[in-house]
Amino acid sequence: MIVPGPGGELDRREREVLRALVQDYIQTGEPVASGPLLHRHELDASPATIRSVMSDLEALGFLEKPHASSGRIPTARGYRLYVDTLLKIRPPSPADRDRITSLTTDAPDVSRLLEGTADLLHSLSHHAGVVTTPRPKVDPVRQLEFVRLREDRVLAVFVSEAGIVTNKLVQLEFQVDAAELERAAVYLNERIARAGQAATTLDSLRIRILEDMRDDHSALQGLMQKALRLAEEAFSAPPADERERVLVDGEASFLDAPEFADVQKARALLKAFAEKDRILRVLDRVLRSQEVQIFIGAESEFATVPDVSMVAAPYGVGGRVLGTLAVVGPTRMNYARVIPLVDLTARELSRALALFSGPME
Repeated sequence: MIVPGPGGELDRREREVLRALVQDYIQTGEPVASGPLLHRHELDASPATIRSVMSDLEALGFLEKPHASSGRIPTARGYRLYVDTLLKIRPPSPADRDRITSLTTDAPDVSRLLEGTADLLHSLSHHAGVVTTPRPKVDPVRQLEFVRLREDRVLAVFVSEAGIVTNKLVQLEFQVDAAELERAAVYLNERIARAGQAATTLDSLRIRILEDMRDDHSALQGLMQKALRLAEEAFSAPPADERERVLVDGEASFLDAPEFADVQKARALLKAFAEKDRILRVLDRVLRSQEVQIFIGAESEFATVPDVSMVAAPYGVGGRVLGTLAVVGPTRMNYARVIPLVDLTARELSRALALFSGPME
């Protein structure tokens, strides 16, 4: 049985051959033979030696042959070793850095910043860009405003700690004028501030505010009753878009990759993107790690089809992790380019959110 070199690692030549082969396969998408590999790289070995090393790497599970007479391609294990120990990462180019900082500097609000981040990740990587919006448990409501639409309808506008704005339509069964709406909002925002970090979800905030209001006998009775009923309606259930969302841009880019030329394979992958809960389960692991994570093939459990990798990183404010962003592409993606792009984008997004949200306790 063939085993790796001393210490359970590949020797220098094996590592050089594996690195060169993965790089060539990422670039061409074609199985790599020993002759072209030796021609394109300075490996300081004879063709017979390269063939022998490639055979050993195949026996160890780092390479495989798609067909008996073809060259070799990396396996998931080969990609993992390449990413963990052989990859040479360089900072993003000045042009890429400028595009990232331009987005995070010029976005007019948090919602468009997050949506623009998914689009930018797709544009820079040519793979799918994914961003999860902050979860209510880590991004509680800090402010509430009311906007009168008609005599019997009011729009409740929630602003989260990170600056995320969500809306809920409130149907009124009592009369309230513009001045009363404004005073009610001031009164409720005082109660939101009093609830503070103890209320981490909209439902827990609702309970604390209503309890506080019912105990407040100093409030003007007329305003008190209307504010109480407005609060009950506004906080009765999360607004439709208050739940965590997954923003995806560019999932159709997989259709351009030869690995997904098979219709059934491509359909299964696009179905995985449509099942947002599946993406969230993967990205939950990134929230806990608090650093860039690379999932290769089946490691992500994202799709039932092979040949999919994900490079993901968390973002947040003031040490608080709010969400994640990721690039999802074929296992043949250019990791040397994608990893630093994801890392820089996460850091710049965090910086921009700190400016939107202001100081956090």
